[in-house]
Amino acid sequence: MSHNPIRPWRNIDRRKSRQIMVGNVPVGGDAPISVQTMTNTDTGDVKATLDQILRAADVGADIVRVSTPDQASTSALREICRESPVPIVADIHFHYKRAIEAAEAGAACLRINPGNIGDESRVREVIKAARDHGCSIRIGVNAGSLERHLLEKYGEPCPDAMVESGLDHIRILQDNDFHEFKISVKASDVFLAAAAYQQLAEATDAPIHLGITEAGGLTAGTVKSAIGLGNLLWMGIGDTIRVSLSADPVEEVKVGFEILKSLGLRTRGVQIISCPSCARQGFDVIRTVEILEKRLEHIKTPMSLSIIGCVVNGPGEALMTDIGFTGGGAGSGMVYLAGKQDHKMTNDQMVDHIVELVEKRAAELEAAQAAAAE
Repeated sequence: MSHNPIRPWRNIDRRKSRQIMVGNVPVGGDAPISVQTMTNTDTGDVKATLDQILRAADVGADIVRVSTPDQASTSALREICRESPVPIVADIHFHYKRAIEAAEAGAACLRINPGNIGDESRVREVIKAARDHGCSIRIGVNAGSLERHLLEKYGEPCPDAMVESGLDHIRILQDNDFHEFKISVKASDVFLAAAAYQQLAEATDAPIHLGITEAGGLTAGTVKSAIGLGNLLWMGIGDTIRVSLSADPVEEVKVGFEILKSLGLRTRGVQIISCPSCARQGFDVIRTVEILEKRLEHIKTPMSLSIIGCVVNGPGEALMTDIGFTGGGAGSGMVYLAGKQDHKMTNDQMVDHIVELVEKRAAELEAAQAAAAE
């Protein structure tokens, strides 16, 4: 639950779920909602895959999924898992032996699709490998690859069919006394995915992995994911998320964090509050924000920064942020610290000055956290 006694309309009561471990990352229960992405390199190219994992981890990825379609991929996975700074999920389709090889290679989690992994005997072999090597499992139901008997029963992919598929697979795991699993019911249709997830949330206490699959390119996919995932998260549903974009995995992580940050469910780095700009602006807001986003990417300490072009909304927004700058006249604006007017700064020096203030504030917050921990 995100608890805000002063502004109760901001509270989100998270669904109660069991907690599992994906490597060293807790998923479910009272753990923070984790952010996941997936590499799009040839997994056999260890250097390229690790480079992508490292870049994703640097912007906040908690977990990274890697596709393992063949034996060359699972062979490469051993080094990838050993060198990765975050837990690796092996993505398995069709070939159950790849799951066994991935578990042996050090994968923290095995993602299996009940629609294409094979019969129960093969799933039991995967379960044994997961248990023997300390892996968790994600049951990944997808509207585009439902079992044939469910499509015949329901006529088309629908929430009932997707949830039935997931629950059938849960039963197999539980019948084999395996409980370290999470589950997803993804669809590219926002309505279908949202309805399936709501139904799933009522049917199981397993941790839920959220995603709108095949959401599209960077802009369209971001909007689609924000609508689908945002509404479910607002309802308290979801323990880990993956934003699926036809884009660099780094962008998936950034979008995922922004969705969580907008709901107050995770905090990381500088949250910039900025206006769209208009004829009243006292400086080039759009260009300034673009520069600041790049210059402040290295800041991981949570804090807020308001960049507002004029005095209509600038002072009010600055009241709610750690640092603020509001455009004025004669080539200068007002700097706010902790919501209060502090000093003026010329527009041409303002970017460097704000970066300096943010870095100083981040250092202060980190020092205070370290002192509290001691």
